[in-house]
Amino acid sequence: MSSGQKTVSAFLSLISALLVLILGLTLRWPLWMWLSASAVLLAAWSIATYSAIRARKRDPFPPGSLIEQPAPPPVERQEQYVSRIPLPSGEADYDFLFSARVRWIPVDPMASDQLINPGALAVESVLARAGRITSAMHPFRSSLVQHQLNAALGVMEPDRDGYLHAMALEVELTLDEEDQERLDRLAAIRKDEAVWEHQRKYEQNKREYLGDDVLTSTGSAVVWWLAKNDDHVEKTVKDIGLLARLSSAANDREVDEPFRYLVPEAFPSPPEPDWATARHIGPEPPFEDRAVTPADVFSDFFRQVGFRPGEDEGALIADQVADAIASRDTVTAEEIRRRFGGSQAPPHANGTGPVHQPEDDTDQPYDV
Repeated sequence: MSSGQKTVSAFLSLISALLVLILGLTLRWPLWMWLSASAVLLAAWSIATYSAIRARKRDPFPPGSLIEQPAPPPVERQEQYVSRIPLPSGEADYDFLFSARVRWIPVDPMASDQLINPGALAVESVLARAGRITSAMHPFRSSLVQHQLNAALGVMEPDRDGYLHAMALEVELTLDEEDQERLDRLAAIRKDEAVWEHQRKYEQNKREYLGDDVLTSTGSAVVWWLAKNDDHVEKTVKDIGLLARLSSAANDREVDEPFRYLVPEAFPSPPEPDWATARHIGPEPPFEDRAVTPADVFSDFFRQVGFRPGEDEGALIADQVADAIASRDTVTAEEIRRRFGGSQAPPHANGTGPVHQPEDDTDQPYDV
């Protein structure tokens, strides 16, 4: 309640009390009438006071209680739109294209517009501030740089000479379409090159691991294969020949001697002679498909003793053996002569050939 309101309230209360007093004295009220009138006046004064307090809370500054200040003159703001202005980037020959709405406020509104060009000063100030930011940014990050420029240029700052304050709104930062395509291609090439380089290093490390560690010998290859197949020992044993070949190929050498028998295709056994046409002592023919004959046993004996093809001594012994068994087994004797050329034996030193003494006229030496 203001001081004026308090004064009015007190004046009204005093007048009401005087009126009650005059009426009471004139009409000669009894005591209870005096008490009732005093209670009514007190209640009315309390209600009025409470109402004034609530009104003050609703409107602490009622009309006329404040001194009105003169309104400041309106601020003159001017704008100019700039579009696709090249700004330097962190990559040579790749410029950003800057577009924005430049707004400025003159420092001295009373200065004559003929003395300066405020629009040019404002644009120059905004471009200088933007260029200091973009020159350190990579052109790949144009969208990110655009948000940074919106924040940095969204504050009014004085120009270089202090004529005005300028800012930029609605900043857009783009790249030329051809430059964007070039950068996209370069980025794809760099990514592919990075992937290829990782693949090359991976293959190189793998080759070094296999060549310098795993395949240095057949034994190390077997241990490596067993570690990878620890639950399949039998498979590892069967693959020893393959591992021996891998180890020898990795080190440009022949398969180690202890493992050559496991590589029959690389080290085949010498070919066995055709006993139907051979006229020399050689490896024993296979007997899987036929029965072993006495002639086969004799051939094996000659091979074990060491007679070589074409030796006269072997032919002479074969002829003598054939003569000795001709009376008992003519078929075997004929086979021995056929195989070893008994009748082709050279003559003795005295110029005569071997003389055969058959037991009867039917037992004649077989000619080969």
